[in-house]
Amino acid sequence: MSRGTCVTVHLDNLRHNLRTAQAHAPDSRVWAVVKANAYGHGLVPVARTLAPLSDGLAVATLDEALCLREAGLSGPVMLLEGTVSATQTEQALARNLELVLHHPEQIAWLAACQVPAPVRVWLKIDTGMHRLGVMPDQAPDLIRQLQSLSQVEQVATMTHFARADDPEHDMTITQAELLNNATLPGCATSLANSAGVLFWPGRQGDWVRPGIMLYGATPAPGRSAAELGLRAGMTLTAPIIALRDLQPGEAVGYGGAFKVEKPMRLATVAMGYADGYPRHAPNGTPAAVRGQPVTLAGRVSMDMLTVDVTSVPEAALGDPVELWGEQVPVDEVAQASGTIGYELLARLSVRGEVGYSETRTVQS
Repeated sequence: MSRGTCVTVHLDNLRHNLRTAQAHAPDSRVWAVVKANAYGHGLVPVARTLAPLSDGLAVATLDEALCLREAGLSGPVMLLEGTVSATQTEQALARNLELVLHHPEQIAWLAACQVPAPVRVWLKIDTGMHRLGVMPDQAPDLIRQLQSLSQVEQVATMTHFARADDPEHDMTITQAELLNNATLPGCATSLANSAGVLFWPGRQGDWVRPGIMLYGATPAPGRSAAELGLRAGMTLTAPIIALRDLQPGEAVGYGGAFKVEKPMRLATVAMGYADGYPRHAPNGTPAAVRGQPVTLAGRVSMDMLTVDVTSVPEAALGDPVELWGEQVPVDEVAQASGTIGYELLARLSVRGEVGYSETRTVQS
């Protein structure tokens, strides 16, 4: 039975954020990145929301891609990391998935496959991120090799920006030049992640790949989502399940991590690290009750956390506490916790029932 913990995904805000990405890259087509369960927002409902407005969907794993196909999403789907075996390559091509190829063995798997129809493939070129990709001097020969395969209809190239969140650093310029110089004429290109979309006009490529910005979090330290015109994709709330008054000298939580210095009203909230809220969120991490700001007091437990509601005397049992969302930006919680909004969203594991609607609700 539900204890009232709730995630609401604001699908209209996701649409707004996608339109914002398109406005920043008006000459590019858009892969909407829905990997990692759509950054914790729900793979299938988010994909169904974004697919009609984008040119394709991008995921990290074959399982994610097959889930989209099984849900009836028949449009372009890209595997950002490609496949990890010959068998996976056959499965992917059988479902008309677009492969990213980042090492020669993947090309060999492709060459050995029977395909229903020739496909577009993406050769990933390592221009400085040094995670995946062939080196730029290898790319022209590999492009020609791919173009000679009967399985291949079109070859495109891509890279991944390492420092696009810093508009003052020239590495992004260098990476774009390396990709463009390594790409043969006639090949489409894809360069820009969310930071590339927002901060690097003219170096985005024929296709862009917005991810975190679709979900209303910032890709750049020091630039808030609101400043970038983005809206929160998710609101995380949990109810107050206990209230108590404390006096100076008392301590709160495991290890007495918070010391009461003046009379305080404390609310216990049905949310903990088992739900994906960061255990290392410190005292003072922001939250909101009845539209008013409050802060964490004491350590986050497995199933509960506590907030100081002294400034909200009308707070009552059952009141929802916003842990992040439209009032409390997820990036502010992340910054307080020494991490990034990406991690908080992707690791969310709120326990309970899942329901999908125009605004998706998850209750536990």
